[in-house]
Amino acid sequence: MGNPYTVPAIVAVTLVTLAIGFYGLKLARTTSDFLVASRVVSPTWNAAAIGGEYLSAASFLGVAGLILKYGVDVLWYPVGFAAGYLALLLFVAAPLRRSGAFTLPDFCELRLHSRGLRKLATAFVVFIGWLYLVPQLQGAGLTLTTVTGGPYELGALLVGAVVTANVALGGMRAITFVQAFQYWLKLTALAVPAMFLVLHWQADGRPPVTPPDGLTFPTATTVVVDHPATLSLPDGSTREVQPGEELTFQAGERVPHVSGVDIARDMDWLLPGNDAGGLFGTYSLILATFLGTMGLPHVLVRFYTNPNGAAARRTTLVVLALVGLFYFLPTLYGVLGRVYTPQLMMTGDTDAVVLLLPSAVVGDGVLGQMLAALVAAGAFAAFLSSSSGLLTSVAGVISTDVLAHASDRGPGQRGSVRDFRVAALVAGLVPVVLALNVASLDVSQVVGLAFAVAASSFCPLLVLGIWWRRLTDLGAAAGILVGGGAAVGAVLVTILGPPLHGWAAALIAQPAAWTVPLAFAVMVAVSLATRRRTPPDVGTTMLRLHAPESLRL
Repeated sequence: MGNPYTVPAIVAVTLVTLAIGFYGLKLARTTSDFLVASRVVSPTWNAAAIGGEYLSAASFLGVAGLILKYGVDVLWYPVGFAAGYLALLLFVAAPLRRSGAFTLPDFCELRLHSRGLRKLATAFVVFIGWLYLVPQLQGAGLTLTTVTGGPYELGALLVGAVVTANVALGGMRAITFVQAFQYWLKLTALAVPAMFLVLHWQADGRPPVTPPDGLTFPTATTVVVDHPATLSLPDGSTREVQPGEELTFQAGERVPHVSGVDIARDMDWLLPGNDAGGLFGTYSLILATFLGTMGLPHVLVRFYTNPNGAAARRTTLVVLALVGLFYFLPTLYGVLGRVYTPQLMMTGDTDAVVLLLPSAVVGDGVLGQMLAALVAAGAFAAFLSSSSGLLTSVAGVISTDVLAHASDRGPGQRGSVRDFRVAALVAGLVPVVLALNVASLDVSQVVGLAFAVAASSFCPLLVLGIWWRRLTDLGAAAGILVGGGAAVGAVLVTILGPPLHGWAAALIAQPAAWTVPLAFAVMVAVSLATRRRTPPDVGTTMLRLHAPESLRL
């Protein structure tokens, strides 16, 4: 809390972000600049920008927190987040770029010639974008509270304001520069402290992450109780604690279990299959992360910025390398957090492990403070870059499908720069309001649900739309409504509904295992039943999607 370097580091990241955005503003003049950066972004530059926007609060904070809490069971999160780009490379990247679309609704109308399907796609783009934006702003509030003691609301408002200003002023052209810079900042912010953490762990004699007698406090530690709870002490006794109580533990004392805090204990941390959903939950998570990537609007919109399909494929290959390199680091933080910050498993604030670990390991001296400030700066870069991409994708569809329709230009018309800027303000306001009212949600859980919705709606639409000639507009709409709607229902029950238990909890918490097959099955069945609605120019469209640009068809 008393780190003198944290606030200057966060301010510096914010100012550099604004400065790069204003530089991009000089280059952004046309609507094409705002929507797709005029399709002139090189594969290497675009890959860094994709890495910047994709590695969000869930990646920077949430993955480490989940591994600290649940262990081996959640390693599928980083694996799936990275491997999703392999599916994107194989099935979607190049054909989507060759389509010439500016947004996902554009692709729907180009492939299936349906205004109704376009409106449905617009609604899902906005829902997924806002659902994904809320945990970014929530993570910003958590970071500011953890490292400075400032109010949660300030962090959410700060990121919301900076991102909205950057997107509204410079659009895709501006945020491409911002996101590329922020990928390398995030990687550095985790990699440099990680080297000191590993060296310190080596010097301590490599203490085990799952000691046979249970986790112990490495140093004298004070824990402040936030909620009424029952402690299960190592001697078998229990103790009731109330909010405001301070619990002091000496170095070497075992970490007690706290009622209401769901963690993997002792050797269960190393054993897969201990979550409530068992193998079903694991396979559902794999499906959501592996297939959800190709349905995320803010990821897909970046492939529209490549010059051609070949460049889109090269971009995806580079992204695979950059994302895979990054995800090794939060995994390491989660593992070492069990040794050096076990108190987080008492409070449940495991998302804060990345922020607190450098000071806990290195100490509160200048080096520890500087490493903690670097991590805090990287965390803010994660929120800013991911929020920028999400806001751009949502603003793009609002400007082309809502404001263009309201101004009688008709949906799908590119509209004006003014429309885009108004759309950016609207798209930024809603998630800020939501984030101010849902501070207690699990960051990675909400992002995982966004992946499930994307995997159950746009993934089937893109795969079948690109590779199956007989897809019809009614089939696509029915699949999105049934599969995507079921996933949206699961999201709403998870966030707003009562606690569930048993199989009901597993089916709702990880819905992709049944909503994705459902969406594919409905799309195929309804398309076969309405085969007369197959677009007459489907052959020409499919040739356009799959023929190399060198043929100039």
